Amino acid sequence: MLALGIDIALAQSAASASNGVSASAFSTDLMQLYREARLEDPRILASYARAQAGKEYQREAMGTLLPQVSLNAGANRIHQENDLLQRSFDSESYSLVLRQYLYNKAAWENYQKLKSLARQSESEALEAQAEATVELAQRYFTALAAEDELELTRAELRTTQKSLDRVNALYEKQLALITDQLDLKARVDGLTAQELDNQNQVSVSREALAEIVGRPVKEKLSRVRDDVPLRISAQSLETWVREGVAQNPALKANESSVEAAGAALRSGKGGHYPTLSLTLSAQRTNEGYNNALVPRTDSYVAGIGLQVPLYSGGSTSARVRGLYQDQISAEQQLESVRRRVVKEITSAYLTANSSGEKVSASRHALASAQLSRVAVEKALTYGMVNAVDVLTSVRNEFRARRDLLKTQYDFVSNVLTLNRWAGKPPAESVENVNAWLSPGSSSQKPTSP
Repeated sequence: MLALGIDIALAQSAASASNGVSASAFSTDLMQLYREARLEDPRILASYARAQAGKEYQREAMGTLLPQVSLNAGANRIHQENDLLQRSFDSESYSLVLRQYLYNKAAWENYQKLKSLARQSESEALEAQAEATVELAQRYFTALAAEDELELTRAELRTTQKSLDRVNALYEKQLALITDQLDLKARVDGLTAQELDNQNQVSVSREALAEIVGRPVKEKLSRVRDDVPLRISAQSLETWVREGVAQNPALKANESSVEAAGAALRSGKGGHYPTLSLTLSAQRTNEGYNNALVPRTDSYVAGIGLQVPLYSGGSTSARVRGLYQDQISAEQQLESVRRRVVKEITSAYLTANSSGEKVSASRHALASAQLSRVAVEKALTYGMVNAVDVLTSVRNEFRARRDLLKTQYDFVSNVLTLNRWAGKPPAESVENVNAWLSPGSSSQKPTSP
C-alpha cells in the first residue's frame, strides 16, 4: 500500500508537470519525506539487508543440527588381466546415507550464537532507521531555517530600504544628517550581499534532503504551527530513562551481542567435548573387493559413532581464552551504550523542556520588538531619533524572529532525539511531530513588517 501510494503521488506530480504546474506549487511535510526515505535511503535498505542475512545465517546453522542425507551413484568400466583370464565388465554402485548428530555441543552453541547475531542485526536495523529519521528531521528543519534566513534577510532589506527612502526624503529637506543616510545605505548593501549567500544555503540544504529521499525536493515544506502548544509528554525523566533502557534498539543490539559472545565461548569450550552421531546407510553394488565382479549385493548399515578430542596442540584452549576476552569486551560495550542512552535521554529531555518554555518567551520578545521598531520609525519621522536607532530596532526585531524560529526547530529536533533514544517507533514519533506542522506558511513565517 505504501509503494502504491507513492506511485500515485508521483503520477499526480508528473501529470501536474505536463500541465505546466511547477513542483513548488505543492507542499510536503516530514511524514511524506519519511515514507520516501524508508524506501530510498541506502543506509536503511542496507541495514534491512543485513538483518535478512542474519536470519539466513541462523537458518544455515540450524541446518547443521538436522539430519544430513546424501545420495551417491557411480558407474565404472573395469578391465582385468591375469595368467588365467582377461575380461572387461561394467560395475555400478548406489548408496543412500543419513547422518544425524546425537550430541555436538560446539554445533549447538554455534546455532545459539547465530540466533543472537540475527536478533542483533534486527535491532541494528531499527537503530539505523531511528538514526536516519532524526537526521532526516534535522535536515528538514535546516532547510526550513535556511529559507527563514533568506526571507528574514529580504524582509529586513525591505524594511531598511523604506527607512533609507524616508531618510533620503528628509535629507532633501535638510531634516536628516548625511551620516544617517550613509549608515542606512551601508546596511542595505550588506543585506543585499547577505541575500545572495542565503540563496546558496537554501539550495545546499535542499540538496541535503534530496540525498536522503533520492529525488530533488522542490515542494514547499510545511512549517511549525503557532496555534498548538509545543511540549513533550507529561512523563517524568525517570520514566523516559526506564523506557529507554528497556526499549532502545542500540541497547538491545548490544545485549544480543553479549549473548552471542557467550554462545561463542560455550561453542569454543565444546571443542573439548565428545561428539556422538548416528549413521544409517543403504548400498547396492555389483563390485567387490579389488574391483572384482560379484553378484548384485544390497547392504544396510546402522552405526553409532563417537569422537573424543584428546589433544589439538593447545589451539582449542587458546581459542577459548580469546573468546572469553571477546565476551568481556561485549559486556563493556553494552555498559558503555547503556550509559550513553541514559545521558542522551536526560540531555534531550532537559533541552526539550527548556526549548518548550523558551518558545513562549520568544513570542513575547518578538511582539515587544515589533512594537519597539514601529515606535522608533515614527520617532525618526519627527527627528527624535537617528538612523542608528532605527537600524538597532530593526535588527532587534529580526533577531527576535530568528530566535523564535530557531527555538521551535530546536524543540522539535530534541523531541525526535528523545523519542529515538527512548526506543519509540520512528513512524510514531514522526507522526506526532508532523501534527505540529501545517501546509503552506505558518503565521511565524517571515514577512515584511
